[in-house]
Amino acid sequence: MTVIDINADLGEGFGVWKLGDDSALLDVITSANVACGFHAGDPLIMRRVCAAAVERGVTIGAQVSYWDLAGFGRREMDVAAPELTAEVLYQLAALDGIARAEGGRVAYVKPHGALYNRVARDPVQARAVADAVRAYDPSLPLLTLPASAVHDVADGLTVVAECFADRAYTPSGALVSRREPGAVVHDPDAVVRRAVQMAVGGSVVAADGTEVPLKARSICVHGDTPGAVDLAKAVRSALSDAGVILESFA
Repeated sequence: MTVIDINADLGEGFGVWKLGDDSALLDVITSANVACGFHAGDPLIMRRVCAAAVERGVTIGAQVSYWDLAGFGRREMDVAAPELTAEVLYQLAALDGIARAEGGRVAYVKPHGALYNRVARDPVQARAVADAVRAYDPSLPLLTLPASAVHDVADGLTVVAECFADRAYTPSGALVSRREPGAVVHDPDAVVRRAVQMAVGGSVVAADGTEVPLKARSICVHGDTPGAVDLAKAVRSALSDAGVILESFA
């Protein structure tokens, strides 16, 4: 019996600027990665998303990032480990406080963008993120790539593997850089097929055509891509049709 979580990035607007349809996605996904103000989001948006997630029974996760509003958290930064730990702790505590005020809580942590890719290969920054989670609540799982360096430095933390239905992969199982053509898969049929293959078959076809083993508990569908809601609905429907049980990992 295959059990899969569907997650998406929410709360990524800022002030009057809106990105994605958070309300519609919350009717589809099982876990919400909520921006904590460092790459996107603000206190009001965070509160609204947390309240809506609690109302719909969707698990809340803290999507922590480099302090990079201008670059949407997609610019890699060399942040000293103690500073990065403090910044992740700050974001996690802020979102959890808001979530608790709305009757919920943060149940996991997922790095965003450049930080996500950096901790996949850099054990120093991976440990800095893990240290922040451990300092706040060591029971919180970290959501990351199956081959991420986070797995090697977790030191007792639960690390949950995820895959991306709408992102291209390298033969090594890493994500193709967004600076490269074809990094994001836009064909809805291809995204749906990939999601089912990831969940049921435990693999993905990499950019060079090779098949890469990919065992994951959660599948991410990005909320900032065109047609994200319809795409998420199609992925959910296809997984259900394939006999997959849809349930949050946290």
